[in-house]
Amino acid sequence: MKNQGNLSRRQILAAAGFIGLATLTGCGSGDDGGDTKDLSKKQNGAMKEYRVGQQFKASKALSFSLLHNNMPNYPLKSSWLFWKELTRRTGITLKPTTVPSSDYDKKRSLLIGAGDAPLLIPKTYPGQETPFVSSGSILPVSDYVHLMPNFQDKVKRWGLQPEIDSLRQSDGKYYLLPGLHERPRAGYSMALRTDVLDRLGLSLPTTWDEVYAVLKALKAEYPDRYPFSDRWSNPPNSAGALLGYLGQAYGVRAGWSYLNTTWDQRQGRYVFTGATDAYRQVLEFLHKLVAEKLLDPESFTQTDDDAVKKLLAEKSFVISSNPQELVQNYRYNLERQVKGATIEMVPVPLGPAGPVVLGGVRLENGLMISGKALKSDSFVALMQFVDWLWYSDEGQRFAKWGVRDVTYTESGGRYEVKDGISLMGSDPGAPKDLQKDFGFSNGVFAYGGSWSLVSSSFGPDEKKFQDAMAQRKQLPVDPAHPLQSVEQEQATLWETPLRDHVFQNTLQFALGKRPLSEWDDYVAELKAKNMDQFIDLHNKAYERFKKEHG
Repeated sequence: MKNQGNLSRRQILAAAGFIGLATLTGCGSGDDGGDTKDLSKKQNGAMKEYRVGQQFKASKALSFSLLHNNMPNYPLKSSWLFWKELTRRTGITLKPTTVPSSDYDKKRSLLIGAGDAPLLIPKTYPGQETPFVSSGSILPVSDYVHLMPNFQDKVKRWGLQPEIDSLRQSDGKYYLLPGLHERPRAGYSMALRTDVLDRLGLSLPTTWDEVYAVLKALKAEYPDRYPFSDRWSNPPNSAGALLGYLGQAYGVRAGWSYLNTTWDQRQGRYVFTGATDAYRQVLEFLHKLVAEKLLDPESFTQTDDDAVKKLLAEKSFVISSNPQELVQNYRYNLERQVKGATIEMVPVPLGPAGPVVLGGVRLENGLMISGKALKSDSFVALMQFVDWLWYSDEGQRFAKWGVRDVTYTESGGRYEVKDGISLMGSDPGAPKDLQKDFGFSNGVFAYGGSWSLVSSSFGPDEKKFQDAMAQRKQLPVDPAHPLQSVEQEQATLWETPLRDHVFQNTLQFALGKRPLSEWDDYVAELKAKNMDQFIDLHNKAYERFKKEHG
């Protein structure tokens, strides 16, 4: 892309371990660092030489305001070691504005709209920044990543430029600093009762055809039960987890990962996801499971508790899972209720798309910076601090694990919490908790990073699962197609009715309440809801951006 040369040049400077005063004053060109504003008067507290891997320490004590997503399972405490140690290491004191997690997105929008947002606005997912771009209320961070050597270094070394480019708005700039992962991290797949499979001479499935065969065998042995009864169904997006990882096997976004737009590599244009052949094939397979009584139809409406109760009561033997639920819920409770019960989570079964994961999954929620930050005489120090805490190896290790030999120990790359401290249920009897009592492994600060760091808290089950998934090929990231503000307003009017119609009919097709022979009628209904105009808007945006920005 056109900006690649400029960005690479600055990344080489960062990797060499030096960003000097000339760079800090904005000398450079292009979207990623070419801002011509003089930053020489915004150096208060900044380090004159700030390198990759270097400890950031402000040259004078500073404080920055922060919007804090307050999680109910580890509510903010002013006594957290996190705050005290962060100030000791960096010279920066964070002043949090606390917002309950359940109200975070709404409150964030209200604060930004009123001009009252703190300087740092974390826990923002890609796409959530778009409504605030045209007002100038958030910073075009791509103009200033030359102040962030660790961020640039990771983008370059981990080959994340296509993902970063996907964040660009219609002006060619991006306004979100995302969480960066070295490797894709998978979240969900299916868990199966391995003791039951062993008794029937069945192996754990590796493909969806094998899943079907295993479910058929379980049904033959237990004809009065549904072998698979699922959870994570919150209408209208029913079976969000199952559809997400089933869709991945067909190379299409479904369920929780659903987007209305899909890049068709063969056609070289965007198409409407819910009308593609791949999406229809997902529904055909799902309907087959329901029609043959292999998948409980209540999977699409029941609560999580009801689904888990069926598993524990042996009314079902298969359920969607993530690594935490497998260990802390299913296995823990099965061992106490069903003698000899064992359960294991399999890597996402393979389908027509082969061993793939969806593109773009290496970006996570990240950080917006208020447009007001640029007016501060400590702006450069702010950017250096953000770079250290969220993007340096040491900052990420600190946010996740805390203080060595105080909250954790490390030997040969193996991390363990200190005795008497629990992390996400690792020691239920421990008097202290790393999140609740110390403020570490807090989702506001700790996410992303190198595979060695991300995997450092994995138990044996998750390590096995993630290692298998990490071997799969990531599908290409969709090319940038940012809408201009007027287009965005129009697209928003069409977006929700189209998505709702997809979700409603996904459920109807899966349950057999609407026959798949009516697929063409369903597509015609989408057309009546402006599907073609919606996709044309995105394709025009793609062509325009490609022409203007390379």
